[in-house]
Amino acid sequence: MAELLLDPNIRLYVFIPIVLICLFVGLIRHYATILMASEKKTVLTQVADTHLLRRARLLRENGDFIPRDAFMMRRHYFNGPSGALKVEKESPAAANPMTDPSMMVDMMKGNLTNMIPMVVIGGWINWTFSGFVTTKVPFALTLRFKEMLQRGVALTTLDASWVSSASWYFLNVFGLRSVYALFLGEDNEADQSKMMQQMTATPGAPPDMKKAYKDEWEALEVRNHRWALEDALSSVPYKTSAIDSSYQIKSKSC
Repeated sequence: MAELLLDPNIRLYVFIPIVLICLFVGLIRHYATILMASEKKTVLTQVADTHLLRRARLLRENGDFIPRDAFMMRRHYFNGPSGALKVEKESPAAANPMTDPSMMVDMMKGNLTNMIPMVVIGGWINWTFSGFVTTKVPFALTLRFKEMLQRGVALTTLDASWVSSASWYFLNVFGLRSVYALFLGEDNEADQSKMMQQMTATPGAPPDMKKAYKDEWEALEVRNHRWALEDALSSVPYKTSAIDSSYQIKSKSC
């Protein structure tokens, strides 16, 4: 198969512009989502449940740094017969988005800032840069990757390692996560994978505190205590005496 040589102008007028378009669209989507976000109501019981689970998790993870009596006393507070984690919690009922206007508005805002720009800009790029081959991956691929990497270029003799302009756009849409994290931080609204996870999740479903309480109770119940500072008291006098002896030697020499 003959080697394909690309025009250098493709890098300047197709390859780099697609990257910049995807980057700027992600930045605009992030700030537009922040401006359009509605204020969520905070329920006092949910905040109390979250803090209680956090305290239990901290005890389970760092319980070795307190004496055994203190650990057992705190575990009894959570896991005792009338402990905080033994309180019966009702299973949450998922809110119906058809009867909640605020939830419907949030779903429309999500579609407005995520799906519509991706479809419109993807169609515009496919129409503007249609038929271009932009780059080549630095390793060999099988023919099954041609449909994914060569959208809009129907050439059976073309090597599967070449990437078309339309496929390059979709690779940038889902592949700029690290760049967004560098500019906007880890928790940003420009990540399309985060948007996909939110779409697959059940809308309006609150966390199941009954299951969370049960899981944390079981994890704390089987937790054994082993004091991490058991040998600390025996090592401190040794170091102190070593320091005193070295100080006495220096003072005698002076």
